[in-house]
Amino acid sequence: MPFLRAGDLNLYYEVVGEGEPLVFVHGSWSDHTSWQPAIEADVRASFRVLSYDRRGHGRSEAGTGQGTRRQDEDDLAALIEQLGPAPAHVAGNSFGASTALGLAARRPELFRSITLHEPPLVAIVADDPAAMEDMGPAKASIEAALGLLRKGEHEEGARLFVEEVAMGPGTWDRLPAQVRDTFIHNAPTWLDEQSDPDWAGIDLDALAHLDVPVLLSGGSESPAWLSLILDRLADALPRARRQRLEGAGHIPHVTHPHEYVAALTRFLRRP
Repeated sequence: MPFLRAGDLNLYYEVVGEGEPLVFVHGSWSDHTSWQPAIEADVRASFRVLSYDRRGHGRSEAGTGQGTRRQDEDDLAALIEQLGPAPAHVAGNSFGASTALGLAARRPELFRSITLHEPPLVAIVADDPAAMEDMGPAKASIEAALGLLRKGEHEEGARLFVEEVAMGPGTWDRLPAQVRDTFIHNAPTWLDEQSDPDWAGIDLDALAHLDVPVLLSGGSESPAWLSLILDRLADALPRARRQRLEGAGHIPHVTHPHEYVAALTRFLRRP
């Protein structure tokens, strides 16, 4: 199995296709396999696609002590530098989108383009009463899920998160057993991510100098507070474009892979 040494641990990765390098960065709870529907939607016909398991997820090793998003960013930098070659197109979902953008703020030379779907950078809208009010129910459910994980009740915490935050009531029992197992396996890493005091912030001043094309995508079925975060990022990024994916929610590469890949490839092929 292919592993890459990034700092203090080994990261599992897979590469398919030929062409310009495109790196997929998954969100919390999942792993590289969440990108398979998008890869099978034929994105590999145009790009050399690299997907990997972030530290603490899937087959990748977990670090010791409190993890940070900065570590995830440095892991992504190592992948691009060793497997890219740089600069690379990078597409991230949720926490993976936050990771990609955090690295771009520090290392813009590694990026040819950036596609971000709903990064949960809640700290940048903390001064927006509408965003905070809309976040209320999700925040309460997140705290409840964290409480379950702290007690070691990983399956219960994963079920609560899936049904009350990410995908809606009744979804857990409809998920394939392998997907449920992935959520349960990665639950401790989500708890670790949420314990990082800097997980939800970004340097907006640094983003104002980011001379890289950025696609900010959001699902029509996603909570309004995620759209408000995209609004704030669009104001900060000089080369940002917005994309609304009709009928999709927080993980369009899983639920609407053909629509997601169509939007992604249109953006990447623009002059």
